[in-house]
Order: sequence, then C-alpha cells, then structure tokens
Amino acid sequence: MNSTTQPPVRVRFAPSPTGPLHMGGVRTAYYNWLFARKHGGTFILRVEDTDATRFVEGAEQYVVEALNWCGLVPDEGIGATETGPHAPYRQSERTAIYKAAVDELLAKGWAYRAWDSPEALAEVRKAAESKGETFQYDAKSRGGMQNDLALTEAEVQTLLEAQIPHVVRFKTPETPREITFTDAIRGQVTIQSSVIDDKVLLKPDGLPTYHLANVVDDHHMEISHVIRGEEWLPSAPLHLLLYEAFGWTPPVFAHLPLILKPEGNGKLSKRDGIKGGFPVFPLEWTDPTSGDALTGYRESGYSPEAFLNMLLLLGWNPGDEQELFTAAEAAERFDLDRVVKSGARFNPDKARWFNEQHLRQTPHEKLKDELCNHLESSGRVDCWGKEGLLLDMMLERVSFLKEIAETDWLFAPPVAFDEKLVRKKWKDETAGYIETVRERFEALEPFDSSTIEANFKAYLETEGLGFGAVLLPLRIVLTGIGGGPSMFEFAEFLGKAATLARIDAGLEAIASMRANA
Repeated sequence: MNSTTQPPVRVRFAPSPTGPLHMGGVRTAYYNWLFARKHGGTFILRVEDTDATRFVEGAEQYVVEALNWCGLVPDEGIGATETGPHAPYRQSERTAIYKAAVDELLAKGWAYRAWDSPEALAEVRKAAESKGETFQYDAKSRGGMQNDLALTEAEVQTLLEAQIPHVVRFKTPETPREITFTDAIRGQVTIQSSVIDDKVLLKPDGLPTYHLANVVDDHHMEISHVIRGEEWLPSAPLHLLLYEAFGWTPPVFAHLPLILKPEGNGKLSKRDGIKGGFPVFPLEWTDPTSGDALTGYRESGYSPEAFLNMLLLLGWNPGDEQELFTAAEAAERFDLDRVVKSGARFNPDKARWFNEQHLRQTPHEKLKDELCNHLESSGRVDCWGKEGLLLDMMLERVSFLKEIAETDWLFAPPVAFDEKLVRKKWKDETAGYIETVRERFEALEPFDSSTIEANFKAYLETEGLGFGAVLLPLRIVLTGIGGGPSMFEFAEFLGKAATLARIDAGLEAIASMRANA
C-alpha cells in the first residue's frame, strides 16, 4: 500500500473585477467547486484586483452575487471566511507579500530591474518590425536594454537615487531548454523556454502582474490544483519557472477548453449574445459608465440548476447518455479526466431545453412561490389559489416559468382569433355544436376537469361526432389559437361563468369574422 499522504484538495476561482462575469468564468468556478466537492476539498474565491486601470466599480459584488445565485458559495475567501492564515483574499491587500517575493527573486538572480520607457520599447519594436522581425524582451535582447543586467553599477545607482520609475522583470534562462509538465486534461505539454519573454513581475506602481501574484498566492494559499481556462496555457511554462525560482512545488495544472460561438468558430463573446438574442452573463449587468444593460440567465428566466447543468456539459463528458444532473449528482460523477480538450460549442436551443427539463422535474410545490411572483409582476392578481392548476396545465408547454404569467389568453378573453384556423376548421354547423356544449356546461356541477371531460365525451358519443369537429373549435373560442393545454383543465381554471362568457364572446366574434370574409 502506498503510504504517501496526498495533500488536501484546495482549489481557487480568481476573477478580476474588470466587468461582468462571463458564463465561461462561471463554468471555471463550477468545475473548481465540483472538484472540491468530489474530493472533500476547499473551494476558495480570490479576487485579482491589481490592475487599477481596468477596475470596474461593482464587478466584485457582481461575482459574489452570481456565485451565490448558482449555489457556488465559497468555503474560504471573498464572500466566506476572510480571516485566518491565508487572508487577505484581495490581491490589492497583499502587496507586502509580493514585494518580499520580488526581493527574493532579485537576490537569487531570477529577476532584474528595468528602466526602459514605453516610448523606448515602442521604438525597439518598430525597428524590429521594419526588418520583418518581432521584438521579444529576453536573454538575447536584454543586454542592449536599460536594465541592471546591462547598465553599470554606477548607472543603476544613479537611476535608483533619482527614483526613476522602473519595473522588475523575470530573468528567463539564458540557455534554452524544454519545460515539460503534465496537464490533468491535456496530458504532457512541452514548450521551449526560448519562446518565453522576460515578463514584468512588478509594475512601476509597485503592484504585481498576474504572473507573479497568482503564483505567490497559489503557493501561500496551498492551492493543490489550478483549474483555469485554456487561454492561460501559454503562461504555464513561465509559472513553472517561477515555482522553480522560488524552490516551491507547483500545483497540478488543468486547462479547460474554450466555450465556442454557436457556429463553432471562435470564443463565445458578449457580442455573440447581443447578436443571437441570448445571455452570456449569469445575471443582468448594467455598465456603470454607459448605463447599457445586458440581460443575464437569471433575468431571462433560467433556474440556476438548469444553468449549471448546461455549463457542466460544455466541456465535460460523463461517459454515458445521462444529460440531466443536479449539482450533487455532478459532484459525485465529476473528475478532470473526463473534461474534453477541444472547444465546446454553445447551443442556445439546448440551453432552453435544459431549463425545460429542470422545470418539469421540479415538484410543483417548489414552483408555486416563484410563479406567484411572476403573476404579481404581470398584474395577474385574480389568480391566487390557482397556481397548482396553472402548473398542471402549462408546465409541459413552456421553457420558462415566467412565460405562464405572460400568456395573455390564460387570464383574459382573446381579442383576436386565428383567421386561418377559423377558415380551415369552422364549418356552418360548428356554431351549433359549440352552443350545445355551452348548454351542457351551464348545467354541470361540479365544474371540474374530470366532470367537464366526461360530459363532453358523452355529447360526442351521443351525436356520433369526432373530437376534431368540436374540441378544436371549443379551443378557438376559449383561447383564440389552436394549441395549448387540455381544454377541460382550462375550463376548470376559468370557472363556469368565465368559460360561458368566453364561449358567447367567441361565437359572436367568429360569426362576425365569417360574415365579413
């Protein structure tokens, strides 16, 4: 038996507060959360807010609210326990830790100071482009730049005493070598160190870049697995070199596939959502600068369970035909070895399908309060106590619960009737059939769906009529359209008086329509 004790699973989701959280970010958080739940680990929320130029007011609160709506509540960090040995969890509050780390790298010879101005760097790049080359700040070029590897000790001292702004860059190996690691999703990855440039680790304002801060934080917070998007895969070799420079053991890396546009070419973006009429954010987001509002999955009527289920299968394959998962079921089944390598194409129709399925699997009792809220918002205050009937009738016919409250003919007599359907299905004798049905309904007690259905069928049998000759016309006078729920359940929902009134008004309107045709 292997006596080696595996370290506890600790994973983190570390967004930047630069705008609304994309659904791809929620998927990253969800996969981290699932992995932690599967292995009895800890899910941490950390905010990488060191880029002051891109900071957007309200973005951090948006992330917390979005994760809470999804049920992805962190065990530690922002929105959870923000005290203890790993605090603080905002990078802007950890600058002393990064400064100490940079000082260590400088002392070890793994980093150096550079005073190249933006203008000077632009000139160097322009000169390289004029020769058909691409400039890279690295072992080959740094000797000709303004840094403490190329300048004399006296020149460096002068710049420091003058407090000329500078950055600290990572010193990539002078002798090229292969950097190889095993990605938990992609297997063995090998990259030549020569393609890595001397990345800036500390900016002139004293704040760290992503590369330094995320490595330092992951080490100090004892992160066991870094599960993040594939856009960070090219940065992994640099991060491994940083771990080597510090003498730390790196975590396990797992780089998730992109979520692709519906047509499959390219990463799903906000513009795709606007163009296609579907949300790409979990919650509605109002841009604090422009005031423009972009809808979210919550406001579009999706349940968090359906939203997560959709995200689960955008990149993970259970290995069988199962498509519907609760979060608990997903956590039991989830592991990184079934995350796919290639991009996952987003399908808006499939997203609606997931919501339909989760709605229909939810007990009606759990939906009544939400339906009441939609009814109240739509002014359907005359329907209290009938929520169960509405759910029985309509749940199999809608994609979103709010669509029930938005269906006008459920709550008010139709003001228009499907003319094409009337021309096709309404015969000279049809009005007489419906008048007879009305008379029979008027005498019915109790006026419930089973009694209404039995009486209706008895009438058809007595007269030798088919369902199509009478039921569809009845549906037309009650709703104005040709589809919908059981007319017997609908009549019970309306009540006798309203049903009779609709039949009278419908017969009159259709008679006038046919007379003027």
